[in-house]
Amino acid sequence: MFTIIGGDGREYGPVSADQVRSWITAGRANLETKAKAAGTDEWRRLGDFVEFMPAEQVPPAIDPATPGSSVPTAAPLAERSTRLAANFIDNVIAAVACLPGGLLFGAAALQALLSGRLPSSEDVNVAQLLLGIGLLAAAVLTVAIVQLWMLTKRGQTLGKRMLDIRIVRFVDEGNPGFASAVLLRAIVPGVIGAMPYIGMVFTLVDICFIYRADRRCLHDLIAGTKVVKC
Repeated sequence: MFTIIGGDGREYGPVSADQVRSWITAGRANLETKAKAAGTDEWRRLGDFVEFMPAEQVPPAIDPATPGSSVPTAAPLAERSTRLAANFIDNVIAAVACLPGGLLFGAAALQALLSGRLPSSEDVNVAQLLLGIGLLAAAVLTVAIVQLWMLTKRGQTLGKRMLDIRIVRFVDEGNPGFASAVLLRAIVPGVIGAMPYIGMVFTLVDICFIYRADRRCLHDLIAGTKVVKC
């Protein structure tokens, strides 16, 4: 059973999926029409429900028109605050991992600056400086490998794993893999975001898109993903 919001802003329903399909056929609704399933409070696009997906988007072995067929329930979307908290945790983990090397490197650099003259080999603790650089590089590499592996295999970062949310393909909620979770969702938006002028606008719009009904940011739209609760 579903309730929809009509073009006049009024709610109609709850009615059966067949009734909604007849409204779509008659032009009274479309796949962009906001709707919610009975027993839930979450408004979504009709096109997000497997019952109304175009035939080519329905996951294999699922036929919602067949009586008695097993139609999986879509996983609930991750809360916006939870996604923000997961990102914060990831940043904290990276900062803590880099802290030892950063302190050693910073102390050596500060010692040279406080010498009061142009730094020379006598003003710099070379061993400490090299150790700091080495620890920093090792920390960055380790965190990157762990995060990339988890994103590829599980659709999660360490922060998302801790808060029980994950990235899935929008169409069938499967694991997005490296291409979607890393290349399209992180690297491509990162390159765009680094561009002068355009990058600032892109980043701002990307953040604001989380307030869409489906909570999909621009990087989700680019990668064909969404973030759900585990």
